[in-house]
Amino acid sequence: MTDPTGTPSAHDTGAATDVPSAADEVVDIARDLIRIDTSNYGDGSGPGERAAAEHVVGLLEEVGLAPELLESDPGRASVVVRIPGADRERGALVVHGHLDVVPARAADWSVDPFAGEVRDGLLWGRGAVDMKGMDGMILSVVRQMVREGRTPPRDLVVAFFADEEAGSVKGATHLARTRPDLFEGATEAISEVGGFSIDVAGQRCYLLQTAEKGIAWVRLVAHGRAGHGSQVNAENAVTRLAAAVARIGAHRWPTELRPSVSAFLEGVRDVTGEPLDPEDFDALTRVLGTTANWVGATLRNTSNPTQLEAGYKHNVIPGTATALVDCRTLPGQGDHVLEVVRELAGPGVDVEVVHSDAALETDMEGSLPEAMVGALLAEDPGARVLPYCLSGGTDNKALAKLGIRGFGFAPLQLPPELDFAGMFHGVDERVPVESLRFGTRVLDRLLRTC
Repeated sequence: MTDPTGTPSAHDTGAATDVPSAADEVVDIARDLIRIDTSNYGDGSGPGERAAAEHVVGLLEEVGLAPELLESDPGRASVVVRIPGADRERGALVVHGHLDVVPARAADWSVDPFAGEVRDGLLWGRGAVDMKGMDGMILSVVRQMVREGRTPPRDLVVAFFADEEAGSVKGATHLARTRPDLFEGATEAISEVGGFSIDVAGQRCYLLQTAEKGIAWVRLVAHGRAGHGSQVNAENAVTRLAAAVARIGAHRWPTELRPSVSAFLEGVRDVTGEPLDPEDFDALTRVLGTTANWVGATLRNTSNPTQLEAGYKHNVIPGTATALVDCRTLPGQGDHVLEVVRELAGPGVDVEVVHSDAALETDMEGSLPEAMVGALLAEDPGARVLPYCLSGGTDNKALAKLGIRGFGFAPLQLPPELDFAGMFHGVDERVPVESLRFGTRVLDRLLRTC
């Protein structure tokens, strides 16, 4: 049984029955990746991605592919392989994931975060959602494709990057700068944090990421006069820093609706029959559940203090104190946000940019978005697909510097009660096993037709 495009249906088992399907392999592949600790602390102190990259290389070589393993620094490894397509003149599609994960403190978890445990129909572990689950989907679909002897419609560049969780400097950004030949001819890309489902007033909707905010990670350095903790000190660096952090963290950035956000809100209105006031966060939460935390962050710029450091003894006033602030910027707002943060920091506090990257925004026009929508609706015919903006960032930022148009598309059909947004960088990260299997069917359908 096939659909009109010739794509096997989700229930077709007649073709190539001796070939393991992606749905058969995806959970094991994702589980094995979770068991390889690739924690990225952002300071080079973690284990790196080399062991995971070597495992990925083995999975690709097992089916006859010849991937490259590339290191930016010892242990900081990425993997890239190109699969020739039927039409070599078409722009190639980059399908990419990242191998690193944010750290996890085992004492906070219900399970060992690096055990890859399957419990109650869910795969648990650091990276289950962000993003070794999607890595498993990509690998299982590619392995199935090669085993079946299928040629994709156009070249596929399949990549697994290092260092996404620390700004991509040692992964996608490094390769885009030093090995642009790996992505020669590529015009579009798909990766994480899109294609997942949410419940909107009883209607299942899939969010296809067409935009993502920019990054401005800054360090505040407050200067003052060192001295004894018992003395009056009007130039206390800690006091200056605390005031600056409070001003920046409490600053209310104005609402500015980007086209991707407006399109999402209009789609929700079409589903519910009611307009959704972007200024009413309670209303957003009632309609969108925990996804409101993401959507709310895309309505404006944000500036969240995340780390503080000062002093070395209880009775010594230090001469300097520092804080880190995570700013996320709307398209075209990067310079403005830094200007406002410097004003809010005030005198005696320097603002240093640690890392920055631009926001991205595209739309739902073109054959690739149409194919993504078609692949989702073929597997879930009663659903809706809405564009949305991601409040975080992905490796698509690095590829955009090569002129590659990026989307977030890691398709997952999720139960409404799962706090999926809370899984990202959260405790007890987990993803339903059936969601991963659903994702392989959608991704396979997309790569057959796009």
